[in-house]
Amino acid sequence: MIATAALPDDTSITDREKVELMALDAQSSLLPYTLAFFSFSLPIFVWQAAVTKNAIWISVLLLQFSVNWMAFYFTLAWLRRRPDLAVDLAARTRLHIVGGLLWAVAIAQLAAFALGAGQAREPLLLLATGAAVVCMFFTCPSLATLLIVAPVASAPPLIGLYMDPATRGAGAAAWGGIALAMALCLIMNRMLRRQFLMAAERERLVEERARALAEAEQLARSKSDILATLSHEIRNGLNGVNHVLAAATGGLGRAAPSREQMSAALIASNDLLSVLNATLDSENAQCGRLAVNSRPFDVCRLARSLALLARPEAASKSLELTVHVDKELETAAGAATADPVRVRQILTNLISNAVKYTVRGRIELRVQMQGQDRLRIEVADTGPGLNPEELSQAFAPFRRVDRTSMGVSGAGLGLSLSRDLARMMGGQVCADSAQGVGSRFWLELPFDPKGHLAPEPEPEEAQAGRGLRVLVAEGDALNAAMLRSVLEQLGHQVALASDGQRALDLAKVCAFDLLMIDGRTPNMNGAGVIRTLREATDAAAGMPIVAIIDGSCGDAQACTQAGADEVLRIPVSVSVVARALESAANARGAQRARVAVVKDAAA
Repeated sequence: MIATAALPDDTSITDREKVELMALDAQSSLLPYTLAFFSFSLPIFVWQAAVTKNAIWISVLLLQFSVNWMAFYFTLAWLRRRPDLAVDLAARTRLHIVGGLLWAVAIAQLAAFALGAGQAREPLLLLATGAAVVCMFFTCPSLATLLIVAPVASAPPLIGLYMDPATRGAGAAAWGGIALAMALCLIMNRMLRRQFLMAAERERLVEERARALAEAEQLARSKSDILATLSHEIRNGLNGVNHVLAAATGGLGRAAPSREQMSAALIASNDLLSVLNATLDSENAQCGRLAVNSRPFDVCRLARSLALLARPEAASKSLELTVHVDKELETAAGAATADPVRVRQILTNLISNAVKYTVRGRIELRVQMQGQDRLRIEVADTGPGLNPEELSQAFAPFRRVDRTSMGVSGAGLGLSLSRDLARMMGGQVCADSAQGVGSRFWLELPFDPKGHLAPEPEPEEAQAGRGLRVLVAEGDALNAAMLRSVLEQLGHQVALASDGQRALDLAKVCAFDLLMIDGRTPNMNGAGVIRTLREATDAAAGMPIVAIIDGSCGDAQACTQAGADEVLRIPVSVSVVARALESAANARGAQRARVAVVKDAAA
């Protein structure tokens, strides 16, 4: 019978705990009526006790009542200062039981006092019995409190009535009344628990509805931001490409486009692809559909290769781009543990931002250890710098800093996506900056001191992947032509199939080195073709397979589960296709080696 704060909206609380907390709240709400009842009964007690001569005992009883009231009010004030106890079921239950036992002790003292009250003995014992029934009623919402307090409060007056033969008849009647009251309290407890359970289910439904509404609102805002950003970026990119294509076909009534115009169109299309890829990755990361494949890899080599790729653009702006690797890291054993593809994506974004926004000065790429199990890659520049508010805005999705981003293309997703990717790999992306001085962005990754790097392929092995016979299964004619052009540019021979069934028939009758198949080919989808090939018993079952998707995580998962060695998302570039083919061939070769080892061991 302790009053507490209202039950907070906490999804970590189970329905059973919510029911128990609601029962305690209901018991707490009866506190004013409990005090009113005992206050009303006090004059009756004083009137009955007036015939006795034991003033000391009456004083003790009155003191007990005062202590009970003070305990309730002080406990109430204490709980109001401790809202954390609102969801502590065990602590609240103990407080309620102690509160009920205080009144049970007062009833026991009244019964003991009645034994020496002479003619008032029976009325006082019956009054104590009534007080016990009242305790049972006010504790019935909480079953634990009822089962403990009710016997303790009922036993003293019943024992007092049965001790004297003259009051045993009244004791039998009191026993029947207490038993009936206990039965009614148990029935009421059962009904209240049903009501509490319905209320808990209703609260859960309300919470689920509120979460669904919040998710819907967030999705609407996200789509609005996507539309606002992409409408500008796509319009500009497509307008530039369309202008050059129109000139190339004679649509503008003048000579063919110059090399500068073609280069500008290529840059615009690459920017457009970057915006679309970043948007898809960002949405997939926020929805939890983006997967990472963490493994040990060489961060130093990756950092140097990215710096080498960025130096021409930096040199065109007269920027110095340097790489500094910690000597301890050069000689230390172990390796960073993360997804190399995603780390490349993050570092490429950080380096690209430094080059784009730095007008003069230098850019430094530093790789260093942070303790025994963390590794940091920093990108520091002498660009315009950001104040704290702008730095926070830079990490928000679809938000760009107007002061520094004027005339620079982008969707405002690079840093937010990089932070999400880093968290998925157990790392983090952080930054500090000073306006007018420069900025420093860094990526921290887990470092395994016992990690072992995979051996690099020999030069002749790396060149063995050239001149492959590749079967391309693609239902879209434009995508098929693009893939064929890329593969032939890499020196491979290409055969095209317009649907899945045709690709399956060709794979069974012709000897191909590798299959590239769209996840949604007509007649039979890519996952079905891959699964059929993997279940075959001929040489086609071991052929490396690269699945091609349009960004759908469902297609990627289906193709991977069917047995694809690599998943490639269109649109693609020459370097991406080359890496995918090499990765698929290496993965299939490693699997064949493992199978051979198992067979040799079995033999």
